[in-house]
Formats: sequence, structure tokens, C-alpha cells
Amino acid sequence: MEEGINRRKTEHIRLCLDDNVEGVNKTTGLEGISFIHNALPEINFSDIKLDTEFLSKNLRAPFLVSSMTGGSELAAKINQNLALAAEAKGWAIALGSTRALLESDAHQESFLIRKQAPSVPLIANIGAVQFNYGYGAEHCQRIVDLTGADSIVLHLNSLQEVVQDGGDLNFKDLLPKIEKVCKELSVPVGAKEVGFGIDGTVARQLYDAGISYIDVAGAGGTSWSQVEKLRSQDELKKGAAEAFNSWGIPTKDCIVSVKSKLENTPVIASGGMKTGLDAAKAITLGADITGFARQLLQAATESEEEVMRTMDQIELELKMTMFGIGAQTIKELKDTKRVSIMGTSLLE
Repeated sequence: MEEGINRRKTEHIRLCLDDNVEGVNKTTGLEGISFIHNALPEINFSDIKLDTEFLSKNLRAPFLVSSMTGGSELAAKINQNLALAAEAKGWAIALGSTRALLESDAHQESFLIRKQAPSVPLIANIGAVQFNYGYGAEHCQRIVDLTGADSIVLHLNSLQEVVQDGGDLNFKDLLPKIEKVCKELSVPVGAKEVGFGIDGTVARQLYDAGISYIDVAGAGGTSWSQVEKLRSQDELKKGAAEAFNSWGIPTKDCIVSVKSKLENTPVIASGGMKTGLDAAKAITLGADITGFARQLLQAATESEEEVMRTMDQIELELKMTMFGIGAQTIKELKDTKRVSIMGTSLLE
């Protein structure tokens, strides 16, 4: 019988697979962006290149397998399939929260996927709030050493913690502790939300504290207050969570806001990303890479091959978008004027 944190990880997976855990009346905002078709693209489809760079490593596509899980038997199978597929396709991959790696001996192999993904960027993950509960740079370094990660990302999940039974609620004075971790760790440190978004003002605070990149994790996809509501045995919290089922900053608005404050800082667009067309829109707004989570989860419970099939479709959708506007490289996609934002065309 799984206990504590390990059991919670399995429940999270099951709920994300089987229940409606998306926010209500909340979208990514990307539907307000459209591309202006180029009937004469003047490029060969087979020459379209998706390669880019992240964490000083080459990616064959501008994609990240976003943080999802770890610390359970089911998570081990999922992460192995995701890692094998990420390595084969040249995507970056992030682990779920690695606190379970340090706090429980159960299913540690679910986090140790470097053997399956030896060459792609690997990101470990821990909640920033844990710095107020006895964790520090030495724990983060141990996680990096155990996993072989190229970076660690600190997740910010305040509303999830409120609804979660036994959640950690002391988010006071985290910024100086984050700064200390950034100074002492041997790898770059990023920051991410968990589906409610990061705006430019907060991103600037994090950057000034030493954070190297921002994963906006905006609203429009999985709502973790909804996930925890479904887990909770507390009727008061379950009722209160309903008032927040449309909470959060849409992913589009997060990207725009963060880039307005941090023009040259790498940005990961995640939160409700479902297609390569979504990814293309995020990249034109300023994202460097885009993260997919629930879109890959079901396939990851089945096999590496099923994950790769989903990845193939996402890559094809991105290439079709680029072909449709005549962009041969990711840089050309970033720089394109063949885009309309809320009905306003950027074409001269």
C-alpha cells in the first residue's frame, strides 16, 4: 500500500487521466491569435527545421515534456516512456516534484531517467515553498546529483497548496531563499507556476533573484485547485475551490507580460498547450520552447511508441503552420509578421 506523498502522486495521475480537471470558462488566450496564410511560401516543406537550443543543449524541436509525475509505480512507467520518447525525438524533459525522491525510498527509480534520456536537457523540480520547511540549496544539489539534471525548476503553487489536504501554506519571504539557492547551486535554476500563470512583474522579481528562465505555466489547461478539490476530504475546501475554477492568467497573457519585462530571458510556454499550432502561436509571442503535459499523459501510460506518435503529430502541426506562412526555421517563425492578434494584423 502506497502511503503519503507516493499515494498522492498516483491519485494525481488518475485524476488527470480520468476526470475533468481543466479550469471552467478559462482558455489559454491563444485562440485570439491567427496566422495569415501565405499562398506562395517559396520553401520546400522537407527543408523546414525545428531545431533550437535550450540549457546549452541542442533540441531537435522546440518542445518540453513538462513536469508531471514521479514517486509511484505508475509514475515510473510513465516517466520511462516519456524519457525514451524525448530522447528519440530530441525534446527536453522535466520531472515531477522530486521531494518524494528525498523523503521516500519507494519508487525512486521513477525519477532516475537519465539512462533513458542521456543527451536531452533534463530538468528536476521542487516546490519553492519547501524552502520554508527545512529544504535548501544542499537538498536541491542532492536532487541534481541523484538525477543528473541539467537544471532545477522551482514550482510556485500557492493555491494548490491551500486546497490540498495538509498543504504547505507559508510562502512568506521566499525570494531571498530562492536567491540563495540560485547562487549556491551548480546548475541553472528556473521558476514555474502550475497552471495559474506568472506575470511580468513576478518574473522580474525572480530574475533579479537569480532565476535563469521562466516557465509561465498559464491558465487554460489543468487547474490544480480542481485536481486537489477532487482529492480532498475537506468539504469546506472543496466548496471554496469551486469559486476558483476560472482563476489564473491565460498563457498568452503570461508570455506577453513576461517578455515585456524580460526581453532576453528564456521563456517556456506551458499551460493548456495541445497542438503544434498552439506552440507556433506561443513562439510568435516570444516563447523559446513550449511544454506539453496532459496531451502526452495517456500515451505515456501505454508505451514509448504511443508517446512518439503524439509527438510526431505535434511536430507535424508545427511544420504545417510554418509551411503555411513560409517560415523555414524557428527564428523565422519568431520574426514572422504573418500573424494577427485579436484581429490586428502585423503585416504591413
